[in-house]
Amino acid sequence: MYNHLRKSTKGERSVRVLYRNKSEQHELTIYDTSKLYGEKGRFRVLEFSNAAVQGAMDLDEPSRMVLEYPRAMVHLMEQNNPEYQSVFVIGHGIGTLTSYLSNRQVKVAELDAEVVELSRTFFGYRGDHVLVGDGRELLEQETSGSYHYIIVDAFTAAGTPAQFTSSSFFTMLKDKLHSGGIVLLNVFGRAGNDRLVNAIHTTLQEHFAYTRSFALPAETTDEIQNRILVGCDGPISFQSRHMAGFVEQQPGEGYVIVDSNEF
Repeated sequence: MYNHLRKSTKGERSVRVLYRNKSEQHELTIYDTSKLYGEKGRFRVLEFSNAAVQGAMDLDEPSRMVLEYPRAMVHLMEQNNPEYQSVFVIGHGIGTLTSYLSNRQVKVAELDAEVVELSRTFFGYRGDHVLVGDGRELLEQETSGSYHYIIVDAFTAAGTPAQFTSSSFFTMLKDKLHSGGIVLLNVFGRAGNDRLVNAIHTTLQEHFAYTRSFALPAETTDEIQNRILVGCDGPISFQSRHMAGFVEQQPGEGYVIVDSNEF
């Protein structure tokens, strides 16, 4: 599960590092901690570059979703299409969403083979739904109209890869959705007026009749945080009490993102 960008605070609690390595894609660290975002317990955490938490597991209750954004995404999925079956996910991480969706028809694309192996070794992922490779290329190979939901949850040290935010990508993605299908993007940006988030939202609006944007409340406008963007050709509903603290925010007007080869 990629892109949970709240910083860790290792100095405030007991931490035991279990693994550290630099793969082809990321600087990877796995550690156990007695406290995570103010909650005491026993947690296992995967971090990428710059101490950005990508996934967290409650060792006493492994099936619990610790981080807020997958809980909010699951609510949006179950609220808008309770009978959904088919899901394509770009970004596997520790396997939080992948495991939750294991009783559905799910395919997951993960660029980093080491991340997949670590999800099995340290976080107990047992599924066989993950394809190792470029998420855009793998999604492009899927049949038109295959999916009720497509989730984009990809992250690098530089942020959300540009190839998952462009107009041509959304054109292809929309082709892979069922009529009335929904895309959910987990991106990150400043809590205030973020130029890139505005641009991604504006580009999404070019392709879907309805969009919504959600974020966690922030103490300052400069705080870097997860932002959930949703696109659909029908109205998108949610119940605030089930959004794990996420609240609706309206991004500002932005530019349309195009791939470099489109110039």
